[in-house]
Amino acid sequence: MLTSSTMPTDEVRRSAQRIRKRVFEHVMRNGGGYLSQACSSAELFATLYGRVMRLGESEAPLHPPAFAGVPGRGNHDYVSGGVYNGPREPELDRFIFSPAHYALVLYAALIEFGRLDEGALEEFNRDGSTVEMIGAEHSPGVETTTGSLAQAISQAGGIALGRRLKGEPGRVWVLMSDGEFQEGQVWEAVQSLVHHRLDNLGVYADVNDQQCDGRMDDVMRVGSLGEKLRAFGARVYDVDGHDVEALARPAEEEPDGRPLFVLAHTDPTRGVPLLADRAPNLHYLRFASDDERERFQRACDAFDEEA
Repeated sequence: MLTSSTMPTDEVRRSAQRIRKRVFEHVMRNGGGYLSQACSSAELFATLYGRVMRLGESEAPLHPPAFAGVPGRGNHDYVSGGVYNGPREPELDRFIFSPAHYALVLYAALIEFGRLDEGALEEFNRDGSTVEMIGAEHSPGVETTTGSLAQAISQAGGIALGRRLKGEPGRVWVLMSDGEFQEGQVWEAVQSLVHHRLDNLGVYADVNDQQCDGRMDDVMRVGSLGEKLRAFGARVYDVDGHDVEALARPAEEEPDGRPLFVLAHTDPTRGVPLLADRAPNLHYLRFASDDERERFQRACDAFDEEA
């Protein structure tokens, strides 16, 4: 059964807020975590699952199974986390998830869209669990392991080329973070996508100007991603990453022979303005004191999922 991409805009917005809320509550229960990534990317996940991607129903159990080992000829119990995004049918889309440390946000999105049950987060980062802190190919919603870093776009390019050669109408969607564009492999992949005219591939990038060691420009400047991608020959849209309509619109355009890049400019404190007090160290929330934790707990308790 096809999951249609017809969710009303207001409901997508509310889904994004509920994704943030789930992550915020989880972070508070566990004494820290990847919160800024949920702040910046919640609308991207909600728009991809609610408006952009044409996916079938999940083929996985709502509660994720235990880790069954790595893929191998003799391992008949191994299951790819990609089955949470539905079957690999020719007419359906594929989702390749790149920034593995956004895994908690992905799990929250799968819960929001009925592909994972609420109790799944109780398995987060536990020994023997597939609900890993850093998503791998067996984690819910994750089809391929994409590390060390920035390998997803190359993998997605190969899948897109294979789909075109087989005449499959389904598209391939990638979610990336802007820090990945510091990797040379990304630009080699872009060159290949353009050369092969892979307009059945679309990339959504969370451009939040943040990474592990602080602001992007303080670590290594990449300049204008839009200008660079256009110079390579890609089709590029710069959009407000918290505007659902602006996010969805590029995917609705007719393919024109160029790979699609949607650069979603986002705020890593969106919905949790208290995070701004910690700038530029937003990558992973660790509480410096009991007082700080109490302030974040009050902000979590007051979080408005209808905002």
